Amino acid sequence: MYSSISRLAHAMLYDLVDPALELSDPCPDIHMLFIDFNDRFFEGALSRCEVKWSPRMYSCAGVCSYEGRSGMCSVRLSLPLLKLRPRKDLVETLLHEMIHAFLFVTKRDRDRDGHGPDFQYHMNRINRIANTKITIYHSFHDEVNLYKTHVWR
Repeated sequence: MYSSISRLAHAMLYDLVDPALELSDPCPDIHMLFIDFNDRFFEGALSRCEVKWSPRMYSCAGVCSYEGRSGMCSVRLSLPLLKLRPRKDLVETLLHEMIHAFLFVTKRDRDRDGHGPDFQYHMNRINRIANTKITIYHSFHDEVNLYKTHVWR
């Protein structure tokens, strides 16, 4: 499967984080991105997964959760952390979580924190194809710390 994904993706080489997109499409529809990326990078394997904004996630930019019995998975993106970040951060966070979803769907890999060889293979593959800089961990520490400073009494 990896070789067919690789061949297909190389044929569709393009720049997902072109700075011009920050102006022409600064707030993309995450559902449309998900559908596009699923077709381009994951051969449609994520058709039973959903993507949604999470208004209450403050400590991480994205998370992928799995429902083992139904085979469903859900990608949630942090609205507070990503809403004011550049478009490229949204794109790279979404792709990061989609890699986790892909590994679950294709390999039943439930290790949410796992960023081993399979994860890194797909991360590097997409980075080469789409000119992205998907990483293992985000660097939105200032935003996370901002939300942590709220004092509850």
